[in-house]
Amino acid sequence: MTLHRRLLLATLAGLAAGATLLPTAVAQEAWPSRPVRIVVPFPPGGSSDAAARLLAPRLAEKLGQQVVVENRPGAGGSLAVGQVAKLAADGYTLVLAAAGGLTIAPNLNPNIGYDPLADLAPITGFARTPFVLVASADLGATSVGELIQRARSQPGRLSYATGGNGTAMHIGGEMFKAMSQSFIVHIPYRGSGPAAMATMSGEVQMAVVDFASVVGQRDNPRLKLLATLGKERTALLPQYPTLHESGLAGYDVSGWFGLFAPARTPPTIVNRLNTEIVALLRTPEFAERFKSLGMEPLPTTPEALHTLMRNELAAYGGVIKRAGIKTE
Repeated sequence: MTLHRRLLLATLAGLAAGATLLPTAVAQEAWPSRPVRIVVPFPPGGSSDAAARLLAPRLAEKLGQQVVVENRPGAGGSLAVGQVAKLAADGYTLVLAAAGGLTIAPNLNPNIGYDPLADLAPITGFARTPFVLVASADLGATSVGELIQRARSQPGRLSYATGGNGTAMHIGGEMFKAMSQSFIVHIPYRGSGPAAMATMSGEVQMAVVDFASVVGQRDNPRLKLLATLGKERTALLPQYPTLHESGLAGYDVSGWFGLFAPARTPPTIVNRLNTEIVALLRTPEFAERFKSLGMEPLPTTPEALHTLMRNELAAYGGVIKRAGIKTE
């Protein structure tokens, strides 16, 4: 074999080996090698947006890459969830999703276009927003028991406000009605703030709202905070009983946010994100900042978040069907 031919064959072999190794090198590229996005399904300025923007720079320090927050509001949060669920499972786009887009919207709209259990990879719970049951001073009820007694004695004559039709607060109100065996009329408002104001003015007799909307009204004589709706007392309002403690055994409704990636995101990426974010959520800085937003940190394992979502999908589906709740 001539020297020229041997050199040619060696060169071709080298090129072939390089071509074989290239995909492996790309596949093993260290993550993250570029910025990571956190999609927030709500407009700027809200509590979930503020919490995401608190997380972003701290997480960036841990990952060694920029973390940017992108707001994509629409359809009660389901628009952003559906979009992120269809993206590449590469760990570069996450969504800070709430119950509205995960456990309520799929029950209200069977053609929503995504399955939250199959199309998303849970990373960790992020924050919990306590819901509270409040009553107008005009009603004269000083406890949950007294409120239920008044509601039962006047079927159909009392009304309760929420932050909107088909919201988690609406689900909570219908659960209260069913478990307390009382008939009260639902009046939806455009947000918890207006619902709380309507209760203080006596326009409605009670309301199920998020704690953040009444945090500045706890000493208002026109508004009586009777109970929180989660099964366990919240550290934000430790002195107030839960509905579970107040005679409605098993009652458990609260607002929450979790971080998710598209399904089939590599477990190594999910576990890295879980480790870094959970560590941050457990710091005093996050506890204090979340408290000022009317929230508390909710660090979980991916498996616990998946279980929470699965159980809530089933429970909320039953309430929505029994109460005949439909989107507007």
